[in-house]
Amino acid sequence: MGSDAPTLPQGDLALLTTETARRLLASRIPARVAYVALDGAPRIVPTWFHWTGEELAMPTFLAAPHVRHPPGRLRALRADPRVAITIDSDDWPPQVLTIRGRATIAEVDGVAPEYAAAARRYLGDDAAGAFLADIEQPGTRMAVVAVRPEWVGLLDFETRLPSALGGVL
Repeated sequence: MGSDAPTLPQGDLALLTTETARRLLASRIPARVAYVALDGAPRIVPTWFHWTGEELAMPTFLAAPHVRHPPGRLRALRADPRVAITIDSDDWPPQVLTIRGRATIAEVDGVAPEYAAAARRYLGDDAAGAFLADIEQPGTRMAVVAVRPEWVGLLDFETRLPSALGGVL
């Protein structure tokens, strides 16, 4: 962890290339996405994600046999695309990757490739194959919510501490 460029300031996109960030982006930890709902109140949604190397893609279902209605967050993100995302460990010392940016939404027929990639990472190849076969049905549509980082923060509580503890800002 000590090789995570402690001199890089918070906000620097180069933080995405650090060992800690790469580990969190490849982990099975869900991303937690904060956005402003249409009623003006903040919301946080945990979600699977796939890091493309440029964007954090977070596919969600619009329609499928198991889906009753499209998620309300899509309307809210179209109205105000600003988001904050965290991927954080629950072991000690905690590791925290925070990303801020603007969401874009693309709709696709069938299961989005980014969702299939996330399913393989979260479930393993065998379980993902069976799971994806069950949901790849006629009428399945997905929305891929993608965020290109505009600001990145990283804490590892060893070389990169919160500013309140005398660490990076």
